[in-house]
Amino acid sequence: MTQRSHICGAIFIRLARLAGVACLAGLAMPGTAFAGQTAAAEHQDVTYTKDIAPILQRRCQTCHRPDSVAPMSLLTYQQARPWARAMKMRTGVGPRAGVMPPWYLEHDIGIQRYKNDPSLSEEEIAKIAAWADNGAPEGNPVDLPEPIDWNTSAWSIGEPDLITVLPDITMKGTAPDWWGEIETTPVGITEDRYVAALEFKEINDVDLAAQSRDTVGGRFIYHHMIWSTQVVGDDVEQDDQRERGTTTGWPVHEVGRNADIFDQKAGRLLSANSSVVSNSLHLHSNGRDTTGHLEIGWKFHPADYEPDYKRVGRGLGNALDIDLRPMETDQELHAYTVLQQNQKITSFEPHLHAPGERMCLEAIWGMNIETLTCVGYDHNWVRTYEYEEDYAPLLPKGTILHITGYMNNSPANRNIPDPRNWQGSGNRSVTNMFIDLGLGVELSDEQFIAEMAERRERLELGPNDHTLGCPLCPYDDIALPEEYQRRPSDADADDDAEDDEDETADEAESGSTSASTSPAAR
Repeated sequence: MTQRSHICGAIFIRLARLAGVACLAGLAMPGTAFAGQTAAAEHQDVTYTKDIAPILQRRCQTCHRPDSVAPMSLLTYQQARPWARAMKMRTGVGPRAGVMPPWYLEHDIGIQRYKNDPSLSEEEIAKIAAWADNGAPEGNPVDLPEPIDWNTSAWSIGEPDLITVLPDITMKGTAPDWWGEIETTPVGITEDRYVAALEFKEINDVDLAAQSRDTVGGRFIYHHMIWSTQVVGDDVEQDDQRERGTTTGWPVHEVGRNADIFDQKAGRLLSANSSVVSNSLHLHSNGRDTTGHLEIGWKFHPADYEPDYKRVGRGLGNALDIDLRPMETDQELHAYTVLQQNQKITSFEPHLHAPGERMCLEAIWGMNIETLTCVGYDHNWVRTYEYEEDYAPLLPKGTILHITGYMNNSPANRNIPDPRNWQGSGNRSVTNMFIDLGLGVELSDEQFIAEMAERRERLELGPNDHTLGCPLCPYDDIALPEEYQRRPSDADADDDAEDDEDETADEAESGSTSASTSPAAR
């Protein structure tokens, strides 16, 4: 079984907190009061209509609106004003658990360009703090921006081309956590299509106006689903489906997960007549009898689209021999892998359990060590980080990828039931995992060189311009391998066949990982 298939059976014991429902005590950082006073002094004229409403529209209302995931709506001044102090506190937490919007990127290190980044700028955070400190004034109604029609913007990926509705499941209010499989469900597609993006929504009968528990379980019952799509039939075995290419794996659905946007040159195939098949479904009680289901929104490429690149998962990490000492913070975990093929890393996705607070991704090429991304981690609200096209790491074969996990098994971590206990690896949230579930695409030498040339042109890079995550980008004189210098001929057919076999073998080896690989071993 792969590391990905070992995704937690029960990530949460203490379930995820939603914005505005979580206890706000203890979230303020040292110096928060002074920072707020400074902001208030510098932004005396901040009002809701002129300054705050535009911020809420851009960064907050995707969740904070009726029938969405947040427990309160922030569409109007009347709705937002009672939460002014909470908004100041939650937006000022920094890149760690509890911050709103839930995006934990550290802005002082690594790549800073990501798709659908909802995080606030320092200026926006200062304006929210000043607005709260100055009494949350409404301002002139003339300054109010036009409201967003959320009826037509319910999905962050835009209106889906297809929505697949999975069966309802009822979870009793007093039931223990449940693991199993969901009924196989036809996707509702009659032709092969390549998927550009997908998004999950949980639809249930929870009354949002009713008194809610201070957990994400007050809103949801689905914690996660590991799943695939398959063309199923009584006369076709699962192994045969894989050989025919009609089985496609998809990113794990997790509570709080943002939409998955795939590399534009590496769309995933959704075969005609596919069905959704779950490999592991985890439900948890929200304290009341609740019936709900998942919906999958699909965005397709044009019908004539064909992918240029082959996607690849990393599964980089260590879920086997984790050793976390009791009553200690700032404990580190490390894992390494050597890229067997040139690769463009399209996303970074830390997967930890309750003690996890932070993860960093590092690339080692020759004597150079670069930190690509560092993010905080919220055990209660999982995020994936999709790099913008011109900033996705372009790494040559032989690059060593290194992840570091920062763990806190102390009383300061509220997710830990009893920090006096030693913690090892396992599927429950009181045990641990340490994995980067991010994705990438494999590139041939020719594709790799072409990608770097396009990036140099778009970013106007010169020979002395370094770009983070692309160690060879400054150089425009990299010679193509010999096989790309000549045109294939009929006489080369046998050689081409042998090359294809070699390529297949390389692809089979490309997902291997190691917890102890060093530069010397390369």
